[in-house]
Amino acid sequence: QVQLVESGGGLVQAGDSLRLSCTASGRTFSTYVMGWFRQAPGKERDVVAAISWSGGDTYYADSVKGRFTISRDNAKNTMYLQMNSLKPDDTAVYYCAADRLSYIATTSDEYDYWGQGTQVTVSS
Repeated sequence: QVQLVESGGGLVQAGDSLRLSCTASGRTFSTYVMGWFRQAPGKERDVVAAISWSGGDTYYADSVKGRFTISRDNAKNTMYLQMNSLKPDDTAVYYCAADRLSYIATTSDEYDYWGQGTQVTVSS
């Protein structure tokens, strides 16, 4: 099993940047596919980005392509989400997720392990 803890959320203005971190416990972090999801009030939890265990393959939702970058440092058991040019529509609770998969999963029901979430609020 793996335990995940997100950090880095906050209140920013439109156009600003934030970097989220997700730190995992355990010694097998490098074997997990990881993802970032977000959930706004009254909406479903949707994928933002996902990354393979090696970091060599990534996926981005269309809404964040060109603005967000997902990365991971397996030596530090940490995944990151660099968010640039933030918009009010990016306001949500952001969750990191992990699972041992052979592919990059993009739906929430494919992940078994979740962090507690971190709030990102973008004001206009």
